[in-house]
Amino acid sequence: MDTELRGKIEACCNTAEEFTKLYYKSFDKSRHQMNRLYLDTGVFVWNGSGAIGKDNIQKLQIELPSSEHNLYTLDAQPIIDDAVAGQLTYAIQTGGTVKYMDNPVKQFQQTFIITAQGDKWKIASDSYRLQDAIATADK
Repeated sequence: MDTELRGKIEACCNTAEEFTKLYYKSFDKSRHQMNRLYLDTGVFVWNGSGAIGKDNIQKLQIELPSSEHNLYTLDAQPIIDDAVAGQLTYAIQTGGTVKYMDNPVKQFQQTFIITAQGDKWKIASDSYRLQDAIATADK
């Protein structure tokens, strides 16, 4: 692997760690400030419900029950061809467990596309899905 690509991957991984810490801390403790993390035209999909635009996203997120996320997996990749308007862009995938109010703990998976906007990172796309166990039939 060439040095330039290695540097891009390392920068992506470091950014993903910092970004996800901020994201889940904000989501669990201060959702009223979540719109600052999204592009004006950002997209958020939560278990099939969606919102477009940072203010609509914040409204949807505030309506969700209080939560506590525990992150167990994190993967990040730079999007090398700068697919979002020529901006430095990363794909981030996370997984873990979440507890919403009095509901049982569930697994979740989330995928972000984040893009550099000056010295800040903004979410262009955010897709969140609770994971249900799949029952298998006895053979």
